[in-house]
Amino acid sequence: MTVRDILKMGDPRLLRIAQPVPEQDFDSDKIHLLVSDMFDTMRAVNGAGLAAPQIGVDLQLVIFGTDTVNPRYPDAPIVPRTVLLNPVITPVGAEEEDGWEGCLSVPGLRGVVPRWSKIHYTGFDQYGDPIERTVDGFHARVVQHECDHLIGKLYPMRVRDFTQFGFTEVLFPGLDAGDDD
Repeated sequence: MTVRDILKMGDPRLLRIAQPVPEQDFDSDKIHLLVSDMFDTMRAVNGAGLAAPQIGVDLQLVIFGTDTVNPRYPDAPIVPRTVLLNPVITPVGAEEEDGWEGCLSVPGLRGVVPRWSKIHYTGFDQYGDPIERTVDGFHARVVQHECDHLIGKLYPMRVRDFTQFGFTEVLFPGLDAGDDD
């Protein structure tokens, strides 16, 4: 098990635009090891997802989902465990919904972020098999959040109302603020 260090907001590597994963790297030891390390890292900190740039790897690769309820988002539905390379997101309709988000690269803080309510996303799994899904709700939010990391965006850059942004321990006293570190 290899738990990688997660970059924190302020690190310029989080602001880069990630490079596509070359097709010849699909189903390679390099990608399988990276995916394994990312799941180990995400699990160690109870993350809902993780993008390769968050651990300093400049590739368009995100993982998300678990097989159980996430302690950081106890009321959220379970999102299927997914590895997604070179994702493309297309909104389905123009409807947005606001929702609370946190981020492993922005520890101890949460904010209300607008996201498209329903999206269609495509990409590939680590073996090079195509993925194509239309999703809504928390699943759509997680995918959009993680894919933002691939274009150098952190969720505070999308917050519109800073009266709904602050420390987890203040905003959600019932949640263990340590789960946001």
